[in-house]
Amino acid sequence: MTIGKPNILCVDDEPSNLRLLEAMLTARGYEVIKAVNGREAMEKISQNKIDLVLLDVMMPEINGFDVCKMIKKEEIYRNIPVILVTALGSSKDRVRGIESGADDFISKPFDHGEILARINMLLKVKSLNERLNSAYLNINSMVSYGEEIVKHFDPLHFNLMPMLDNIVSMCIRKTEDMVEKPETIIIGLPDKTKQWQWFKYQCLGGEITKHEIENHFSSKLTAFTSQYQRQTKIEFSNKADIGKSECCPFIADIAKFEPNSIAVSNMVCYCSDKLVILALNYGRDVTAYDASVLNSLVMQSMFLMSLSKQVRETEDAFDYIVYALARAAEANDEDTGNHIIRVGAYCSIIAKQLGLSENFINLVRLQAQMHDVGKIHIHPDILRKPGKLTPEEFDQMKQHTIYGAKILGDHVRLMLAKEIALSHHERWDGSGYPYGLKGEQIPLSGRILNIADQYDALRNARVYKPAFDHQKTYHIITEGDGRTMPHHFDPRILQAFKETSHYFEEIYETHREV
Repeated sequence: MTIGKPNILCVDDEPSNLRLLEAMLTARGYEVIKAVNGREAMEKISQNKIDLVLLDVMMPEINGFDVCKMIKKEEIYRNIPVILVTALGSSKDRVRGIESGADDFISKPFDHGEILARINMLLKVKSLNERLNSAYLNINSMVSYGEEIVKHFDPLHFNLMPMLDNIVSMCIRKTEDMVEKPETIIIGLPDKTKQWQWFKYQCLGGEITKHEIENHFSSKLTAFTSQYQRQTKIEFSNKADIGKSECCPFIADIAKFEPNSIAVSNMVCYCSDKLVILALNYGRDVTAYDASVLNSLVMQSMFLMSLSKQVRETEDAFDYIVYALARAAEANDEDTGNHIIRVGAYCSIIAKQLGLSENFINLVRLQAQMHDVGKIHIHPDILRKPGKLTPEEFDQMKQHTIYGAKILGDHVRLMLAKEIALSHHERWDGSGYPYGLKGEQIPLSGRILNIADQYDALRNARVYKPAFDHQKTYHIITEGDGRTMPHHFDPRILQAFKETSHYFEEIYETHREV
């Protein structure tokens, strides 16, 4: 039923009849609203939340049959029970009443006990219909909610708190007539340090407010939650049973410590070692259905949180394997693991400067580390040779690009790494290897890696050259020294390098060899 007293609209053109109905109904705890004709009755229905109509049939201007039709014609009023109160007793009149949409008939003069019993019965039916409609809307909401989650679910950037905010928005009462929903929701969850944080949600003026609960109350909540560290519970309690609930001490703490203390009439509680949700003060008795609705929404969120954690763990393992493979490739080279870290960072700086997507920036940072993975197949004597390579040895060295592409294969997750491994020694003017690609024939990732790798090579000592400082390296890349020339690089990427070269210096100094 509705919050407080049910509102009953009594419609009769005889004032004495209205007084009689009012005295009888108010004595039984009902709120009586009166109307003396059909037009006034429709005005009262539009202005008030009416739970049942007692409607006289024989009235001037608009009779009860027509008023009943008007009520039942409007979708928002259709579920209001209408009892026709009439002295007409013929079968024809009853058929007419049924056709007008009446839910019941009372014959004049009426028996008080009978009319009260019928009112009580119809209000129960109305309450059940409202719960059925609420259940239907909840099911539709949960289906739509699930579809939206699946559509936008990003396991690598999953955040439980916004999802809980969405659950609150679905569950909380936003207007006075949404009596099937709770007035207040309290949520607790542990942060990264495993300290519990508590938030209270309410809807004020159509806007959902959220505030963090003060520390002195938070400790009480946390103590309550510790009772359930090894179990998950979903329970519900109404006013008559709330004192028997395991949550009872917690409920008392709410009233005692919470600002604007909450008088709790009923509640649904989900409690686990990862999350606590308390939905308080539904406008009617709560049932196992309400607990199931809350449990279903929470389970969706907890499943996605678990799935996100597993995906992130898998991604972390993938990143580790990428780095381990890149390190293995350079085991016999003069570079160390810091070289591959630096090159990945340089590439991400250029990609960001070029306005490329966040996804590409993150991918190139990671997968650029495997640019020289093909060196696994190059003989250590060539990689470690202290002097200049012979033409034959250099031809063999060039093969590391092709070997790298073969090692990385055709898996979709490694396509960028394969592209980089194969093309990072190609040059914009076509003088690179292994295929002598020119201009935009070279993949963008390879063009980015080419300048990043060249910067790092110039900064490091080689058997044929000393280590250059940042200024010298910048001059060689942008002005040329005969061996390295500006026209070796994509002009757009060269410009991006010029604009961000100070970051290159910072990255090198941060990750320089020890």
